[in-house]
Amino acid sequence: MPDENLKFVQEEAKRLTDENRDLRVALSALQESVRALSELYLLAQEVDSDTNIMRLLTGILDSALEVLKASDGSLLLIDEETGELVFTVVRGEKSEELVGYRLAKGQGIAGWVTDNRQPQIVLDVRRDSRFFANVDEAFHFKTRSMVCVPVYLDESRVMGVIEVLNKVSDREFTQDDLNLMLVVAQLAAVAIHRAERALTPPKDHRAKTARSRKKR
Repeated sequence: MPDENLKFVQEEAKRLTDENRDLRVALSALQESVRALSELYLLAQEVDSDTNIMRLLTGILDSALEVLKASDGSLLLIDEETGELVFTVVRGEKSEELVGYRLAKGQGIAGWVTDNRQPQIVLDVRRDSRFFANVDEAFHFKTRSMVCVPVYLDESRVMGVIEVLNKVSDREFTQDDLNLMLVVAQLAAVAIHRAERALTPPKDHRAKTARSRKKR
């Protein structure tokens, strides 16, 4: 009996040690996510006419990748004249090659998310009929899984999407990841909107400028 009690105590001690380790890992990940989101919030609030827009957008995407522990991702913005999605900021293996690449309206999972304004977790893109494999084939990349969320302030206008690919260590994206991405996308929308307003002169100023030009 003493041997059985000792074995039970040892097993229980090991279980508690493992649980504590898992809790420390989870707490550390949560703290990192909060820090990344806090930095992104500050970015969104400090936008003015002097803001470097590309640096801002890059910071937004970097925050998304840090929060989700992934190495590859893209911020695609809509070309309002053509309806195409343009790879505006890209991080990861094919970052330099992909910038400027365009997806036709509604094309791929990103196009579907844009049109339907619905975030998506896709654990195996090869099994999803919406997946547009031409991008992978053209740039010699392998997308395994993704989280894709729309970037918009209200239903009247979608600015684009953020997609994060291939979570590190081949782990699966979760609903928690999607929820974090929705926060990132909302902050991104606020930042982009503030940047647009900062760079667009008020209507009365534009009218005065136009009248001044006419007098000349």
